[in-house]
Amino acid sequence: MTTPFIISDAVADALAARTPVVALESTIISHGLPRPRNHEAAKEFEQILRDAGVTPATIAVLDGVPRIGLDDEGVRRIAEEDLAKASVRDLPVLAAAGASGATTVAATAHLAALAGVRVFATGGLGGVHRGASGTFDESADLSTLAVTPVTVVSAGVKSVLDIAATLERLETLSVPVVGYRTTVFPSFWLRESAFTIDWSVESAAQVAAIMRSQDELGHGQGIVVANPIPLELQWDPAEHDRVLTEALAAADRAGVHGKAVTPFLLGYIVNASNGRSLEVNLDLARNNVRLAAEIATEWAALGARV
Repeated sequence: MTTPFIISDAVADALAARTPVVALESTIISHGLPRPRNHEAAKEFEQILRDAGVTPATIAVLDGVPRIGLDDEGVRRIAEEDLAKASVRDLPVLAAAGASGATTVAATAHLAALAGVRVFATGGLGGVHRGASGTFDESADLSTLAVTPVTVVSAGVKSVLDIAATLERLETLSVPVVGYRTTVFPSFWLRESAFTIDWSVESAAQVAAIMRSQDELGHGQGIVVANPIPLELQWDPAEHDRVLTEALAAADRAGVHGKAVTPFLLGYIVNASNGRSLEVNLDLARNNVRLAAEIATEWAALGARV
C-alpha cells in the first residue's frame, strides 16, 4: 500500500534529526481570515517558527492527499482556492474523491500525530456550542484530542461557545488542560473567562515535562495549553461584551440554528467590531505560534537526552 499522506522533505528531515517541529492548521487560513490577508498570515506564522529555529508543518489536504508541510505553492493554494472545511471524518472522503480541504484543529491534530509531530499551534480550540443540550453540537476537536497525543496551544475557546460545558467535556474525556502562567481559562479575544482551571505552568519546559510524563504513563490523550493573549493586545472587554450580546440577539432574530450559528456570530462580530476582532485574532495566533515554538524546542531537547 502507498503511504496515505505526504510529509514534506523539510518536516521529514527535522523529525529524523529530532529537531523541533510545530504543526499549523489550514482552516484558519482558508476560512478564518479574509483574502489576501490570509496568505500574508500563513507565511508570517511559518516565518515566526523558522526564526525560532523550528520547522513549520502547515497541514492540508491537496488533491486528495493529506500533506504535512506545504511548499510555497501549497500555502498559496490554501489561501486562494475555495477549499472544503475538513474534519477527521472528511479525510477519507476527500482522499477517495481526489479533492482538497483545509484541515480543522481535529484533522490537523490527527494528521500531525500520524506523522509524529507532537506540538500544534492554533488560534482557538473548538468546543461545545451554546444550546448543545438540544442540538448536540459539539466540535470534533474535543473527541479527537481524547485519542490523539498532540499538545495544542490555543487561546482557549471563542466566547460564542459554551465555555463551562467545553471544560466539563474535556475533563470527562481526560484531556489535561494547563494554563500558561494563568489559572483562569482564556476566552479567545479576552485574557479571561469566568472559569478557572486546575493546573498552570510557568515555562515551556514544564509543558514538555508533562508531555513526557503523559507518554510514560501510557495515556493517549492530547494536552491543551491555554495561552492568554497579552493584556495590551486583548479586545476591550466592554466592547467585546456589547458586540457579543448584539450578535447573539441578531442570530436569534434571524432564526439561525445548529451549525450555522457560529459562522453567523463570527461574521457578525467581525463586521460589528469594524475588524477589531480580526486584528485580535491575528495577535493571539502569533502569540500561540511563539509559545508552541518554545514547547517544541523543549520537547526536542528532551528527546535528544533520551
